[in-house]
Amino acid sequence: MIYLELFWSFVQIGLFSIGGGYAALPIIQRQVVEVHPWLTMTEFADVLTISQMTPGPIAINSASFVGIRIAGIGGAIVATVGCVLPSLVIVLLLAFIYYRYRKLTVIQGILDGLRPAVVGLIASAGLSILILAFWNGNPVSFSLPDIDWIAVVLFAFCLFVLRKWKPNPIYVMAGAGILGLGAYYCLLI
Repeated sequence: MIYLELFWSFVQIGLFSIGGGYAALPIIQRQVVEVHPWLTMTEFADVLTISQMTPGPIAINSASFVGIRIAGIGGAIVATVGCVLPSLVIVLLLAFIYYRYRKLTVIQGILDGLRPAVVGLIASAGLSILILAFWNGNPVSFSLPDIDWIAVVLFAFCLFVLRKWKPNPIYVMAGAGILGLGAYYCLLI
C-alpha cells in the first residue's frame, strides 16, 4: 500500500510541477510533509539540501530520497518512476504539438502566460526555505531572540559573494557548510 501511495503522490508532483524542480518544491513539501506526514519540515529541508548537492534534477533526487526513507530501495524506485512518468508523457505530447503548431500566436501566448506563474512558484519555495532557516521552522517573529542570526549572516554573506564575484555555487555551498559547521559548533561549546 505504501508503494501505491508513494507512486500516486509523486505522479501528482510530476504532473503539476510545471517549471522544473524549484517550482515543484511547494508541491513536494505539501505531499511529503502535510498530506502524508512522511517527513517533518526539518527533515524535508535536509532532503532538499542533499538533493541540491547531488547530481540530477531536484524533484527526482527528492523523490529518490523520500522513497528510500519511507520504503527502502523499492520505495525510491517507485517514487522516482512516479515523478518521471507524467513528465515523460507530457513532454512527448508537447513536443509533437509544439513542432506541429509552433508558429501559432496562441502557443506563444500560453508560454508567455506561464512564465510569471513559474517565477511565483520558485519564489514561494525560496521563501519557505528562508523562513525555515531564519526561524528554525517556528512561526515568523521579528523578536530579535527568535531569529537564527548565524543563518542570517551566512545567507547575507553568501548572497553578497554570489552577486559580487559570481563564483561557482558549489564552492559557495561548501564554504557555507564549513562556516556553518564552525559557527554552530562554537555556539554549542
